[in-house]
Amino acid sequence: MRWDAQALLPPPAETLAAGAPAALLPLAGLVRSVTTPDFAGITFHEVTAKSVLNKIPAGSRMPFEWTINPYRGCSHACVYCFARKTHTYLDFDAGLDFDSQVVVKVNAAEVLRKELAKPSWTRQQVALGTNTDPYQRAEGRYQLMPGIISALADSGTPLSILTKGTLLARDIPLLKSAATQVPVGVGISLAMTDEALSEAVEPGTPGPRARLKLVSRLRDAGLPCGVMAMPILPWLSDSDEALDSLFASLASAGATGVTAGALYLKPGTREWFMKWIAANHPGLAGRYRRLYGTGSYASKEYRAWLAGKVRYFKARHGFSHSSGFSHRDLDDPRGEEAEYPAGIIPAMASEGGPGTTPSGKHASLSPTTSKAALRPAAPGTSGPAGQETLF
Repeated sequence: MRWDAQALLPPPAETLAAGAPAALLPLAGLVRSVTTPDFAGITFHEVTAKSVLNKIPAGSRMPFEWTINPYRGCSHACVYCFARKTHTYLDFDAGLDFDSQVVVKVNAAEVLRKELAKPSWTRQQVALGTNTDPYQRAEGRYQLMPGIISALADSGTPLSILTKGTLLARDIPLLKSAATQVPVGVGISLAMTDEALSEAVEPGTPGPRARLKLVSRLRDAGLPCGVMAMPILPWLSDSDEALDSLFASLASAGATGVTAGALYLKPGTREWFMKWIAANHPGLAGRYRRLYGTGSYASKEYRAWLAGKVRYFKARHGFSHSSGFSHRDLDDPRGEEAEYPAGIIPAMASEGGPGTTPSGKHASLSPTTSKAALRPAAPGTSGPAGQETLF
């Protein structure tokens, strides 16, 4: 009842003409817009969707062909989020609006069941968490994911989830059940163990310790859990100490695999992140501009340097043979960034044999691989050969 009492009525035409806030601008299928003290500063726009299955464009090298995004916008408010630009498609901005104007597809599960029941559906893998986080805080209120997971599993459709949200723990029993019906992949996004840095750059997310505990809970439940350790932030989280702490913690938690890569600043994200750097680390602002130039990627030299460090620390902590599906040539300096770590992509039987994707690439370790088998190897005593601190 309290939630219902916070509903915002659409403004009259004369109010819009006078410059109403973007939060009240019309959206396709809008039912109502809601604010509540429990989510201070955030407006939820509840919409009824006509479709929730999104087809990946032809020619994509992603290891899946379909995605679902039950939410648009994300209260995790990660200053580096690559998806910020997509909010402009809804006439919101890529900065503060992305963090505070969240679109909720309240009928997602119902629409999905209808789409999955069509004779044309061929049960290809569906990925969740590819744009905005399906387990952001609002999921605790709307509870869309249980219906989505059940619909996919009941239809025989393999699924994967990538999230920073510890709300996922609520659905571990459901995911265990789904894994008896279809291949299931689970991934956690975690790129640093520094709690203060995490609070600064991803203020709406559960902290690193909480996410590490989630990795352990998933593994203890017999589910796979790969980790996307992205983005590594130049001069903020790319030191030997930071990377050693990260990979040691992930190994201890039992992660089935890990992929790490440098910050990616596509348009929309770049402007917001550079504004944050200038305000919070003014001494780094010029260095970031030089490192990224006018593009979205850090320089080739930096990526190659970081890839060498990542390979060293992955080997040091027992992740050398835990890679999963890659959608780029591994000779490219971005090869590490292009991999999906073991555990995220569902292990699927195919012509290439058990545990492979349709392309024949190895997709995942067995969900029943024990945490003990993934403990870190004895640490070495020397640093990465030839990896001087160049940046």
